[in-house]
Amino acid sequence: MQTSALAASSDPILLRQDVDGIATLTLNRPHHYNALSSALLAELQAAVDAIARDASVRVVVIAGAGKAFCAGHDLKEMRAHHDRKFIQDVFQRCSHLMLSLTRLPQPVIARAHGIVAAAGCQLVAQCDLAVAASDARFATSGINVGLFCATPSVPLSRNIPRKQAMEMLMTGEFIDAQTALAYGLVNRVAPPQELDAEIGKLALSIIAKTPVAVAAGKKLFYQQLDAGMEQAYDFAAEAMVCNMMTEDAAEGIDAFMQKRAPQWKGK
Repeated sequence: MQTSALAASSDPILLRQDVDGIATLTLNRPHHYNALSSALLAELQAAVDAIARDASVRVVVIAGAGKAFCAGHDLKEMRAHHDRKFIQDVFQRCSHLMLSLTRLPQPVIARAHGIVAAAGCQLVAQCDLAVAASDARFATSGINVGLFCATPSVPLSRNIPRKQAMEMLMTGEFIDAQTALAYGLVNRVAPPQELDAEIGKLALSIIAKTPVAVAAGKKLFYQQLDAGMEQAYDFAAEAMVCNMMTEDAAEGIDAFMQKRAPQWKGK
C-alpha cells in the first residue's frame, strides 16, 4: 500500500501526448480526483504556453486520468497554506490559465467524464468546446462548503443561460451530461467507450480547415463577445478583410469553384 502511494506521488502530474496534430493534456492526479493544486496549475500553464508556440499542434484536448475529470481546486492544500498571499496566488494563477486557454490560437476541447466540479466545471466552461461522457456530472459545488464559486461563475455565465447558471451556483447540485448538453455547457455527449472517438471526429473536422482561419476566427470570436454590437461588427469586418487577403482563403475559394479539395499552405 505504501509502495503504491509512493509510486503515485512520483508520477508526473500532467501528461502530454501529441498525435496527428492533436495535443492531449491529461491531468494526472487520479487519487485526488485531479484537483488543481498550485503545482498542477503551474504545469498546465507551462504546457499551454509551449503549445501556443507550437505550429504543429492544431487542436488541444484537456482530459483527466482516473474516475474524474477534475473535482476543482485542491482544498486540502489551501487549508494547509491558509494565508492570503498563497490563496491569492492560486486564484491569480488559475485566472491567468483560463485566459491563456482563450488566447491560445488552437481550439481547446474539454474531455469531460465522471466528476466535473467547481474549478473543474470552470475549466470545461472555459474551453472552446467540450465533449462529455454520458456518465459525467457537473456542479459548481463550492457553495456546499461555504465558498461561492466566484471564478467558475465567469465562464459558466458566459456558456449557459443566466437562470440555469445561478441555480448551479446557488445550489451546488450536480447536473447530468444530457442536462449540460441542453444548457449549452457541452457540445456533444457520448457513451464512455465512444468518448475518444467522438472527440477525434470533432478534432479532425477542425484540423481539415486552414489553421489561419481557425486561429483568426477564435481570436475574433472572443474579441467581439466582449464588445457592443457596433464595435463587434467593426472587429468582424476587419477580421474578414484580413482573412480574405490570406493565401489559404484564395486557395479555398478557388478549390470551391473548381470543385476540388483545398491544399492549405497555412498562410
